[in-house]
Amino acid sequence: MREGKRAPRGRVAVAIALAGLAGAPAAQAAGRRAVPAAGPQVTRNATDHGAQARSARQTLRVYLAPRGGEDALKAAVAAVSEPGSASYGHYLTPQQFHAQWDPTPATVASVTSWLKSQGLKVTGADAHNRFLTVKGDAAAAEAAFATALHRFTKGGETFQAPTQTATVPDDVAGAILGVDGLSTRTSTMAPKAKHFPPPAAFVNARPCSAAYGQVKASYQADFKTPLPKFDGKTLPYAPCGYTPAQFRGAYEGDKAARFNGTGQDVAIVDAYAADTIEQDADTYATRHGDAAFAPGQLSQSNAAKFTHANACGPSGWFGEETLDVEAVHGMAPAANVHYYGAASCFDQDLRDSLTQAVEDNVPIVTNSWGDVESNEDAAGIVAFEQIFQQGALQGITFLFSSGDDGDEQAASGILQADYPASDPYITAVGGTTTAIYSDGTQQSTGWGTNKWALSADGQSWDPLGFLYGSGGGFSSLFNRPDWQKTVPDSAPAGRAVPDLALDADPTTGMLVGETQTFPSGVAYGEYRIGGTSLASPLFAGFLALTTQAAGTRQGFINPKLYKVAQNRPNLIADVAGNPIGDEGNVRPDYANSLDASQGILYSVRTFNQDSSLTIGPGWDDVTGLGSPNSGWLTAVG
Repeated sequence: MREGKRAPRGRVAVAIALAGLAGAPAAQAAGRRAVPAAGPQVTRNATDHGAQARSARQTLRVYLAPRGGEDALKAAVAAVSEPGSASYGHYLTPQQFHAQWDPTPATVASVTSWLKSQGLKVTGADAHNRFLTVKGDAAAAEAAFATALHRFTKGGETFQAPTQTATVPDDVAGAILGVDGLSTRTSTMAPKAKHFPPPAAFVNARPCSAAYGQVKASYQADFKTPLPKFDGKTLPYAPCGYTPAQFRGAYEGDKAARFNGTGQDVAIVDAYAADTIEQDADTYATRHGDAAFAPGQLSQSNAAKFTHANACGPSGWFGEETLDVEAVHGMAPAANVHYYGAASCFDQDLRDSLTQAVEDNVPIVTNSWGDVESNEDAAGIVAFEQIFQQGALQGITFLFSSGDDGDEQAASGILQADYPASDPYITAVGGTTTAIYSDGTQQSTGWGTNKWALSADGQSWDPLGFLYGSGGGFSSLFNRPDWQKTVPDSAPAGRAVPDLALDADPTTGMLVGETQTFPSGVAYGEYRIGGTSLASPLFAGFLALTTQAAGTRQGFINPKLYKVAQNRPNLIADVAGNPIGDEGNVRPDYANSLDASQGILYSVRTFNQDSSLTIGPGWDDVTGLGSPNSGWLTAVG
């Protein structure tokens, strides 16, 4: 998110729910079994307009069970990821994975025959038989999956959704992992062109601090008008935005001179793609003392056609891409960066790009997008986990931002975690507020911000309440994994989020450079940005150095991560308390986001006030286990 703006973390428009999920199974008819699919929960607070027309066309994806069964695949993932296991680190190539685990021709034939018997037409299959594409009408879909399809409206959107839990006959249930498409709740409006304009320009106001605490906020920008103290103390002005050299010094220490990511590969998956990304990243790097990308060092695998622009806001994703690319390159300047631009922010398109990254076997994949768990349904989770499980067996580490809205209560009305961050097959990266001092050292506390605005008379600070903070909490979808033993027994049930954390607070965020649309025209500009969208690519670059030091890919790191926290806690800096000392920073923001012509707005952004989430010794729901330090680079490979 940009300073002074709530730029949304990339959001998936989704549907999800699962095997191995928390909670009791749904009721089912005799001779039939429930199958993961969109359920009646997607219609919460929606208006029911009655039955869908029986002739309404349906396009579904029916996901198929892997060869050998889902339980065997899960066991293989656990074995290859668990230190001490005989299979630990014995990763497969994509070709080996497909030979061993792709659904069998018999599975394809059995499910195809059943679908045809129900009046549905199989129009195609994934290249590795992971799913079948199915078409037909509503009447056939209702009969096949024993559920009624109705039309609903919510928030101005009209969509189809089932009114009962979908089921399939026992004789094919073991072959079907899930069914996607029974719900069409997200609108799909395609743009007229493939390319989109750069986003509206944003400029950070001055004063700001080059290193943390450098400039005290005693006066306004004119250096004549006093600013009031906050709780009796004069706070610093916020940093101007940390540069890659500052992040490398803070997290990598003296190891930054020994490891730079040479020979390593990091994938970034976002929606859409900025036309100017390479020139922007090169300009940014050279302006701040780093080398530009070498020829071929930044590659892009973008969708052939971008869609759903009205629903997703492509230009808003350009800042996300810019942050991700520049953060990874900043932490690991010699690593190869592979950008995958999905056709839209919809689940299916993002999954297709994730799948391509897995087929390309890139060992680290960072993702700065997600949505609240209450928006997920079973079929979507099944589809995501196909990708995550294959990646784990190939030694791929998936990183996801944990979210920017704390416990999500204020944003969604429900206390909940975000998905995919809460999936037990990925590493959830939460956020800290990080002070990087002029000597290169750093101190961190939890990222959680209450905002206080300068009063009209300029004599005090008026409270405006919770603004944003590191996402975290406890999953309502997934049980606590066995490897998450360091989570306190007194904590609520469910997979605990996040796993670790790095700098994310926009007040102490990263300076990035991006082509933007100014009133005078399109031009390159720099601004400070944050969110767990920063924390995830920072850790991806850090992990590239770990991989370089170890000489082998790290794979699904969570089992090892939690063992390290138990046995070698000096490798992870626990975030507890507020060693920074300040309660927050003062932020000046241009009222028009560009210059001082319409005035400057002053606010205090506090630290370590993350909704109901709190930091403490050991694992906590703001920062997880804490932040890996430079010792991690050479100690955990």
